[in-house]
Amino acid sequence: MENREITETNENLTARPDYIAEITAIIRSNDSPRIMLGRLEDYHGSDIADVIGTLDIRERKKFYRVCSADMLAEIFEHFDEKEAGTYLNEMDIRKAAWVVSKLDTDTAVDILREIDKEKRGLIIDMLAPDIQKEIKLIASYDEDEIGSRMTTNCIVIREDMTVKEAMNELVTQAEENDNIATLFVVDEENEFNGAIDLKDLITARSATQLEELIATSFPYVYASEQTAECIEKLKDYSESIIPVLDDSNKLLGVITSQNIIEAVDDEMGEDYVRLAGLIAEEDLNEPFLQSLKKRLPWLFILLALGMVVSTVVGAFEQVVAQLTLIMAFQSLILDMAGNVGTQSLAVTIRVLTDENLTFKQKMFLVEKETRVGLCNGALLGFVSFVLIGLYIMLIKGKDLMFSFAVSGCIGVSLLLAMLISSAVGTLIPLFFKKIKVDPAVASGPLITTVNDLVAVVAYYGMSWLLLINVLHLA
Repeated sequence: MENREITETNENLTARPDYIAEITAIIRSNDSPRIMLGRLEDYHGSDIADVIGTLDIRERKKFYRVCSADMLAEIFEHFDEKEAGTYLNEMDIRKAAWVVSKLDTDTAVDILREIDKEKRGLIIDMLAPDIQKEIKLIASYDEDEIGSRMTTNCIVIREDMTVKEAMNELVTQAEENDNIATLFVVDEENEFNGAIDLKDLITARSATQLEELIATSFPYVYASEQTAECIEKLKDYSESIIPVLDDSNKLLGVITSQNIIEAVDDEMGEDYVRLAGLIAEEDLNEPFLQSLKKRLPWLFILLALGMVVSTVVGAFEQVVAQLTLIMAFQSLILDMAGNVGTQSLAVTIRVLTDENLTFKQKMFLVEKETRVGLCNGALLGFVSFVLIGLYIMLIKGKDLMFSFAVSGCIGVSLLLAMLISSAVGTLIPLFFKKIKVDPAVASGPLITTVNDLVAVVAYYGMSWLLLINVLHLA
């Protein structure tokens, strides 16, 4: 009996409440708006966001009318831009403007980009002048500039304040801004002077000079910097919030840790799709023709390169005709060359995120990858020599000389293909970087196709040279 009670208790502890069903039932109920809002306030914004997509448009409009702008703004933080844009489009124009005014400025800009141009203009016109100014500022930066990701949600104080005045300013600004862990200090011209940790300000004596608390070496970035170029710098700072300056060193806003995570995620997503031979990210709802247009450019290039590979194979037609057995091992050479090239490509793209890489370091990378390819090729070539030789002799019934001559040719070809493929997988992204093209464009399919060409020439060239002209096995 006691064991049964313990089991039931454990089940109750581990059972997760069905928040989706509970929230859906509240929204679909006939309770008054005040009662419904009070019940919904007990749930986290993330849980409510999970429910919105399961409702029909009539239920969603009811939900928008019931909720406060503050609550909707919190929920909208858990949507991606396209989802949030869709839901904002469904709202009454006044409610939509109210919600936008409660969002972080960078989030508001991202969402406004996703709604109808006409409605976007109406919403912006209904916002307070200071919010309009902030939105227009962030929207003025290209999507690949770090300024497009900043927010004005921060505490700013003047350097000529006393500790008491700074505390009063903190209390005043905290009503509108919740990023209060770090305070940013500017001069009378709004030029950035440094930062103060909230703890230092709280524990400071009233007689303490404010300048004694200012960390003048606090890291910062410029709004016009490319996101891809300063991601490593942002990560290295290990700060939860970093100021963003204009070219006159005036404070414009801040980049939060959430902004940094989103930037890293976006850059990784872009690199990932480019490694797959795409020119941009796709999502589930993207139109068919748009997906088609994104994929075709690289596919045409790869088709042309594939035809070159096929032409090279055709040039060795006589070799294949005289030694048909070697065709069985072609895929082995091609696959290994492609795999090694893709590994080197991935390592090189990762290393190239460091913008301060010197020429000497790049050459060291090429040499290292080549050495890795040579050693791996030698090891796998020897294993192939032994195993394939035994396979041909025991399974195919060929004599010892023929079996190990063919496997030896395969082993040498594998070594050469892996050696060259390692170098190719490193040199191509370095070349793209040199000509100011994103090295991720040197995609996996491109490297694989180039290495197929390398592998075909190495394999059939060695077969023609060693097996036919030197050993006369044909």
